[in-house]
Amino acid sequence: MSSALAAMERAARQAGDLLRRRQARLGDLQVESKGLHDFVTQADREAEEMVVASLDESCPGIPFLAEESARRKTTAGRRWIVDPLDGTTNFIHGYPFFAVSIAFQDGGELLAGVVFDPMRDEMFRAEAGRGATLNGEPIRVSGQNDLDQSLLVTGFPLRELAHLDEYMEGFRRLLSVSAGVRRDGSAALDLCWVAAGRSDGFWEMGLAPWDVAAGGLMVQEAGGRVSDYAGDANWLEGRSIIAASAGIHADMRQAVTPSSS
Repeated sequence: MSSALAAMERAARQAGDLLRRRQARLGDLQVESKGLHDFVTQADREAEEMVVASLDESCPGIPFLAEESARRKTTAGRRWIVDPLDGTTNFIHGYPFFAVSIAFQDGGELLAGVVFDPMRDEMFRAEAGRGATLNGEPIRVSGQNDLDQSLLVTGFPLRELAHLDEYMEGFRRLLSVSAGVRRDGSAALDLCWVAAGRSDGFWEMGLAPWDVAAGGLMVQEAGGRVSDYAGDANWLEGRSIIAASAGIHADMRQAVTPSSS
């Protein structure tokens, strides 16, 4: 995996550098709507093509599940899972919280992931069974055991408003029992910040695999627990996720799904 991870880091950094340059010229940015609260720019597409070309050159023949390239979508087997710009709405508005996310999956198992934050020059990296790092230094989840002392992060299900009422019930419960809740608009970075102990837990609904693959692995390798709302391991494809230190994961799940046992 070392050569694959080096290729992933190289591709993520190249795309991140492109995004940083593009954000300096937001006035020239072309923005399209893919759907409700769902935007894409030429920067998304350019970054994705850069990642795809770089990985194809380094590790040819591996298919892609990539957000912007429908022609490259694949759902099984050995694959790269790519989000070239996680946090597009932030990017469009000059809000400096977005990232490039790349994961590698084989036989249904996530083996490696990188998330690059170009605005802070932070490279998060995880390898299955070998831990997680930030700019080469090991990271761990906070180890927080008390929900009332926990800083939580979340994302609103803006693309699936049919779930908004359900989501808001859990949001109100967690807001009332935690030390605070933040919403910054990039699931990949939110998960990495949980992995680094900057926040204690993250939850969201309506996400795609490219939103959570690398970041979810990061939390697991940093000693945290990751599940879907049902408490199962189907968080990659199940469109709901809870990622937290082991000490508060069950309490968070109870808050967002109070009928669960």
